Amino acid sequence: MRKSLILLPVMLSAAPALAQPAPQIPPQLADPRMADRLADTMQSLSKALLDLPVGEVQAAVEGREPTAADRKLTVRDLGRRDDPNFDRNFRQQIAQARPAIERGMKALNSALPAIEKALDDAGRAIDRAAANMPDPTYPRR
Repeated sequence: MRKSLILLPVMLSAAPALAQPAPQIPPQLADPRMADRLADTMQSLSKALLDLPVGEVQAAVEGREPTAADRKLTVRDLGRRDDPNFDRNFRQQIAQARPAIERGMKALNSALPAIEKALDDAGRAIDRAAANMPDPTYPRR
């Protein structure tokens, strides 16, 4: 009898948690084509960054007026100075990023329900803490 009296409040408080639907993974994250789209986007953004002119900035940092060659100098040109195979190595790195993106998306899909539950738990904890805060309008003694 005592055990049932103790377990009854616990069972009643757990019922709303059990009634909640399981977290749903957005279909965009579950789509394997999304990894390809992300890799393509990353490749396009990287190419745009490599074509960014930086010669005038370099001249300004060095305290001189930019020359015509400085105005044409890009991030890609700076990369080629240090690595003669820069373009080929860059393409290889982008190609290697695709599987890493796919693995990351799978890991995110696996972890998403736990992340959502943790965020819900944190929200409830914050609500409990806020409910226990003193009322600022309560008169002080």
